[in-house]
Amino acid sequence: MTRLASNWPTRILRAVIAVFSIGIAVYSYRYLTGTGSRSPEVLANTFANPFLMLHVAGGATALLIGSLQFFPRLRSRRSGVHRLVGRVYVGCCLLGAAAGLPLALGSTAGPIASGGFASLAVAWFVTTSLGWRHATQRRFAEHRRWMLRSWAVTTAAVSLRLMLPVPPALGFDFFDGYRLISWLCWIFNLAVVEVYLRWSARAPARPAVELAATA
Repeated sequence: MTRLASNWPTRILRAVIAVFSIGIAVYSYRYLTGTGSRSPEVLANTFANPFLMLHVAGGATALLIGSLQFFPRLRSRRSGVHRLVGRVYVGCCLLGAAAGLPLALGSTAGPIASGGFASLAVAWFVTTSLGWRHATQRRFAEHRRWMLRSWAVTTAAVSLRLMLPVPPALGFDFFDGYRLISWLCWIFNLAVVEVYLRWSARAPARPAVELAATA
């Protein structure tokens, strides 16, 4: 019972991240449909045509389906679905990252923001590729670690939007804050995942029966 109760914070956090990810994904599709308000700064990107559409299609879809991969019941009881969703997720991440790199270079916020978003695109591509590679090699422990890192970078789209109101609220210039957030939105997420991975590696192994009960 204690184990089951202690697992609730993880479940709640997973659900909160899923809600934010799905909401931002659906909202981002407005760039594909041409409906709703769209940022003039984003549309003014030097390489918006055609890379913005590709980036949104890949990134938003990865956000939409990525949360499903971290529900234990899906992995253990629907392994075929897990593999199918995983393949789609990897393809969307690689598409979003590849399209994100030229968009980063064409950012209207200047070279600091370009560097932050370009580094994000590279980190996204590398972490997802390594996660996929370990899966094909059936090195599932490494696969899980790298896919957690990939998901951390994918959800930079979430942390970016949560961080954006903070600088103006503290009295700082929006664009100065935006340049900082272009780095912080993904570095912070990766740092949290690395702390989690190190902590979980030191935690004592749990019996299979307990794992099944808390899944």
